[in-house]
Amino acid sequence: MTPAPMPRNPVQAPASLPPGLRVYAIGDIHGCADQLDAIHARIAEDAAHAPEPDRVIVYLGDYVDRGPDSRGAIERALAPPIAGRAVHLCGNHEEMMLAVLDHPGDEAAIALWLRNGGVATLTSYGLSGEDPPETWAGRLPPAHIAFLRGLVRRYQAGGYLFVHAGIRPGVALDAQDAEDLVWIREPFLHSEADHGAVVVHGHTPERAPVIRANRIGLDTGAVYGGKLTAAAFWADRMALFQA
Repeated sequence: MTPAPMPRNPVQAPASLPPGLRVYAIGDIHGCADQLDAIHARIAEDAAHAPEPDRVIVYLGDYVDRGPDSRGAIERALAPPIAGRAVHLCGNHEEMMLAVLDHPGDEAAIALWLRNGGVATLTSYGLSGEDPPETWAGRLPPAHIAFLRGLVRRYQAGGYLFVHAGIRPGVALDAQDAEDLVWIREPFLHSEADHGAVVVHGHTPERAPVIRANRIGLDTGAVYGGKLTAAAFWADRMALFQA
C-alpha cells in the first residue's frame, strides 16, 4: 500500500515542542496492519531527513478489533522502533480486551468486547467466539499480553498532551480520570476551552484530521475504509501524512 505524499509545506501548529525533539503520533489502527506498514515507511523516510536528534513515536491506542489483522498490528508495534523510541498508549479496545482476558467468566465484559469488534481479534489469533473464554489468554503470545498490560494512558511533551480519547474539560491535566482518557467523547469534542495543552487524540473517527486550537484528532476511520493518519510535530510546526 502506497502512503499518500507528505505535504511539502508544513503548517503552523497550535502548540510547540522543545528544540531537538520531533514527535510522531499515529491514529487508531484497528487491525489495519498493512496501512500501519505504510505509515511506518513514511515516518522512517521523514526521520531520515529530520534534524531533531530526539524522535518519539506515539501510538494513540486501539491497535485491535474490527480490522483484519489485530495480531499483526501488535507485532508491528512490538518491533524495534523505526525512529527513536516508542510510546504505546492504551485505547478503549485494549481495555475491553484486557477485561475479558483477566476475567473470562465475566459474561457482560465478553459480550461488550465481542460486540465491538473482538471477534475479528480472536480470528487473527486462530480463535473464535465458540472457543471457551478461559482458553483465550493461553492462546495469545505472552509478549502480546505483556504489551497490552504495559500500555500507558498519556504522554506529554512541550505544549502537547497525547491520549487515546481526550480529557475532561475543566479538570487539571494531572487530575484526569483514567477512564476519561480512553473513553470520553463529550463534552471534550465540542469544548472550546484552553485545556492547558493541545490534546492529540484518536478514538472518534472523522473523515479528515481535526485541527483546532485546543485539540488535534487523528482517527480517520482506517478500519471503515478511510485512511490511517499520522502527524509529525516539531518546534512550532506540524505535518500530516496518510495511508
